[in-house]
Amino acid sequence: MSSLRIISNPLYNKAMAVIISFSNHKGGVGKTTSTVNVGVALAKKLGKKVLLIDLDPQANLTQSLPVPNTEFNSYGALIGKHALIPVRVDNNLYVIPSNLDLSGAEVELSAETGREFILRELLEPVAKNFDFILIDTPPSLGLLTINAFAASNSVFIPLQSEYLALQGLAKLTEIVSKIQKRLNKNLELGGVFITQYDHRKILNREVAETIEKHLGSKVMKTKIRENVALAEAPSVHRDIFDYNASSNGAKDYLSLAKEIAEIYK
Repeated sequence: MSSLRIISNPLYNKAMAVIISFSNHKGGVGKTTSTVNVGVALAKKLGKKVLLIDLDPQANLTQSLPVPNTEFNSYGALIGKHALIPVRVDNNLYVIPSNLDLSGAEVELSAETGREFILRELLEPVAKNFDFILIDTPPSLGLLTINAFAASNSVFIPLQSEYLALQGLAKLTEIVSKIQKRLNKNLELGGVFITQYDHRKILNREVAETIEKHLGSKVMKTKIRENVALAEAPSVHRDIFDYNASSNGAKDYLSLAKEIAEIYK
C-alpha cells in the first residue's frame, strides 16, 4: 500500500456540504449503484439535503434515477457554458446529470489554466445549500476524477472481495495520496466498503479480512451483499428503496449511509 495519509477525525466546514467522491478505476464494482443509493438513503431516510453529481460520461447515475430533461449538465458546467445547476429529483434530492459529451471534456480542458480545480470553483456557490454532495467519478484516473478529488473532503472506495481488487486499491490510494500532497491537502480516505459480498464464499471472506488488516478502521462495517434487485432497479430508473425496500440491497445501503452520516455528524 502507498503512504496514504489517513485522518481519524476529519476536519471540514460544517456550514458547507460534505463533498464525497465515490471512486474506483476498475469498472463493475458498484460505484454508481453506491453513489445513487447512499445518496437516496441520506436524503429520503435520514433527512439530509443531497446533491448527486454525475461526472461519468457513461451517465449511468443519470439513467438510474427519474431525472427530468434539462439542458444543464456536468459537461456544460465544466466547459463554462453555464453554472452548476442542480435538478430536483425528489424531496431533498438533486442531481447534476451527465451525457456522452462529457467524454470529450478532458481533451477540451487540457489547455485550461487551473484545470484540476474547475469543479471545486463551480461547487463554491452551491455547497452551502446541501448537507452532502456525492460525486460519481468515471472508471479512470484522468482529469475528471482528479477534479472530483480536488473538490472533495473524502474519497470512498467500493471494492469487490476478490484478489485483483487489492491491486486496484493500491493504485487508487496512491493517486489519492498524490492529490493530498499537490492539490487538496484536506482530502482524506473516508472509507473502503465491500460490494457484491457473499459470506458463503471463502474467497470473499479472505479478501475482506486482508483489506481490514491493511486499512483497519477505514473499512466500513457494512458489506453490500450480492442482490439482484440492485442490478434491476436502474433499468426502471429507480433507486433500491423505491424498487424493493425490503431487499438486502436496501438494508445494506441504508446501513452504509448511516455509517457515513455518523462520521460527519
